[in-house]
Amino acid sequence: MIPASFDYVRATSLSHAIGLLQNDPDGTRLVAGGHTLIPTLKLRLASPTLLIDIGGVDELRGIETGGGRIRIGALTTHAELLASGKLREVLPIFGRAANLIADPQVRNRGTIGGSLANADPAADWPAVVIALKAELEIAGPKGRRQVAATDFFVDIFTTALEAGEVLAAIHIARPEPGMRFTYRKIRHPASGYAVVGVAAGLRLKDGVVAEISIGIAGAAGRAFAADAAMDFLSGKMPSRENIETAAALVSEHTDCLSDRYASAEYRANLIRTEITRALASLLARSP
Repeated sequence: MIPASFDYVRATSLSHAIGLLQNDPDGTRLVAGGHTLIPTLKLRLASPTLLIDIGGVDELRGIETGGGRIRIGALTTHAELLASGKLREVLPIFGRAANLIADPQVRNRGTIGGSLANADPAADWPAVVIALKAELEIAGPKGRRQVAATDFFVDIFTTALEAGEVLAAIHIARPEPGMRFTYRKIRHPASGYAVVGVAAGLRLKDGVVAEISIGIAGAAGRAFAADAAMDFLSGKMPSRENIETAAALVSEHTDCLSDRYASAEYRANLIRTEITRALASLLARSP
């Protein structure tokens, strides 16, 4: 199909883009990689009056790993996250997750900020930033603010972004020594999106769980933290029985999605198996 007509402006800076958004926020859309927006335009599921291209805004790019925090610009592509040697040293989960996203064409154009702002419940990055306890930097007409990743995802395709705001960057505290992360998912065979995806982090001290984080994607209407599993396992020995109990708690208390590909019951079962497998793989790598 052919999209409805719209005006197009290429933003020269972040402040320029924010200024343009103030004129008609309901009829204006941002585009970066465009892998979600362009198909919806062609199907006329979205019909903006103005399209603001932020792909050339350099201040939204870059990966910084110095000091105690890591900053990733919202326009950083999946391919750049996959190839980053700096990230591979401190947070190899980025490379693992990026390598599971779609195909090289999508990875070369799609951006982490676009994925997060789109808030597709089956996207990969929401689970990852939740497990990393990231803070999302948002820029708008009133200045900048930071929102915890767990609070950013509100519902299907709905985030904490307000009218006229732009997701600028992702901030992550450098993990404690011994903290390890992994990401795994059951892929939809056609789209590559997560039927269920699990990002997990684990650190042991004296044989018990000193720190744990788990983010879930694909299972429900939004990505979420597996609080029940984390609360149960904290301070306990990571035995197989304890891990299975923790995974079952999350599965039983999640209102899972159901569609033509996967029923709610199937997704609930995948939550159990994928949390168990993710934690088992981290234990196998623990000293």
